[in-house]
Amino acid sequence: MKPILIIRTGRAPDPIRARHGDFPHWFRISTKLPLRYLRTIDVTAGETLPPPRDVAGAMITGSASMVTERLPWSERTAGWIRDAMDIDLPLFGVCYGHQLMAHALGGRVDYLPGGREIGTQSIEMFQGHERDPLLSRLPIIFRAHTTHEQSVIERPGESSVLGRSSRDPHQLLRYGSRAISTQFHPEFNADIMRAYIHRKRTDMRREGADPALIFKAVAATPVARRLLQAFASHCGWLDCSMHVSPAASAS
Repeated sequence: MKPILIIRTGRAPDPIRARHGDFPHWFRISTKLPLRYLRTIDVTAGETLPPPRDVAGAMITGSASMVTERLPWSERTAGWIRDAMDIDLPLFGVCYGHQLMAHALGGRVDYLPGGREIGTQSIEMFQGHERDPLLSRLPIIFRAHTTHEQSVIERPGESSVLGRSSRDPHQLLRYGSRAISTQFHPEFNADIMRAYIHRKRTDMRREGADPALIFKAVAATPVARRLLQAFASHCGWLDCSMHVSPAASAS
């Protein structure tokens, strides 16, 4: 079978990478796929993306870069996303990948009003998600980890909003029948989330947030973490389902 592509748009900070690994590792763990079924392309290093028809699907990682910088590698990747959408390739964008997909498909990305969103958040699903082929088993409310300064300010016209947080109305977007993106990080575990909060604690204090309180509120996010495994199934690699009760709103 064709591999699932991990489009790497950045790297975890050195201290986090030394202790917890890096983005491709987190995505592999979340999909529960053997390494041989995945192919990582580092677009920031100038590596060339394969034609969309040569892969079973693609996941686009987070990044410390900003979509609004319009970096050459980022704009080339945006073009690849448009080509992938033309053939209805399964796509899953996360954080930067979420914003880049929205930008590529006609949305607007900019700084989130009120400053960064960081920590474990409650994600509220919109009515209609129960009919979504990938998200139908998600509860109405579940927890997910976030860390971002920019966000999708205006969604693409052909997209639909399926989930939000209290700060960000565009936490989960659907584009067509086989492509979604999340501002939150389904690939994070609680230890990774705490490491990001610790790293950003000075910036958070300067912005008026309480990093100790946000650190203490970090919790497990089992529902969000199963999303990438469900995506692998959606690509044809795994025979799995979410198996989440709609009542499991605290998960």
